[in-house]
Amino acid sequence: MIDRRYFIVASLAALLPAGASAAGRPVQPEPQTFDYGPAKLDIYAPAGAKNLPVVFFVHGGAWRFGKRSQVGSKPGFLLANGFVFVSIDYRMLPEADVATQAGDVEKAYAFLRANIARHGGDPDRIVGMGHSAGCHLVALTGMRGGLPGVAALILDDTRAYDLAALSRNGGMVRAYARVFSDPKQWAALSPATFVEGKKHPPTFIAYSRAPGRGEESKAFAERLRATGTKVTLFDGSAYTHMSINGDFGQDGDALTAAALAFLKATVT
Repeated sequence: MIDRRYFIVASLAALLPAGASAAGRPVQPEPQTFDYGPAKLDIYAPAGAKNLPVVFFVHGGAWRFGKRSQVGSKPGFLLANGFVFVSIDYRMLPEADVATQAGDVEKAYAFLRANIARHGGDPDRIVGMGHSAGCHLVALTGMRGGLPGVAALILDDTRAYDLAALSRNGGMVRAYARVFSDPKQWAALSPATFVEGKKHPPTFIAYSRAPGRGEESKAFAERLRATGTKVTLFDGSAYTHMSINGDFGQDGDALTAAALAFLKATVT
């Protein structure tokens, strides 16, 4: 029996441009680096760019590791498809707690809003995107209003949407328990806390086959939909937690095709 998802994947892959093929993929562009205050960010822009939509990326790494240069094929792919791409550093644990990291994300976003036009980006068409810990930080800042004017969100594979529910469901495993050690802070650090009461920007939510990702992502998607927010939920159970991020921009990748279709429908 042929899995129905085969046809979905094949259809989505057809949306990928020829420039995304192994032979034709654009050379990885060089970024310009800027200090936004607490840390630095990289701006990747096509030559002669003007008024292009922007993807603003926050890396993962369990809130303790990672750096802005870990972007894989994202810059080349997105520039080839008419976007400016930005990747940020933020201060890591234990130097900075998660609340401080969220503040760093908001400062980086504010810097972009004020400066991206001179690099060919449209400050009114910025899409926040994050993977893992970065997904949590983008969801948290986006839901609580810390990314004013953000056009859309791409949330890629976290369990940290609702920390109290995560604990009740047995998901507060060591990696999470070390980061979110104080239950008194769970509400303030949970994106789900800030969902009700307003409509949010269009949101793309992807999840891998890693434990619990599907359940938490689906629950968060339903809460958002209840507010009237447009939500696209991507079943990434064919991916590991790492490949759902690392494969982005590669030839024939289903998540890339689905995210690109979302971006084109939302900000282009």
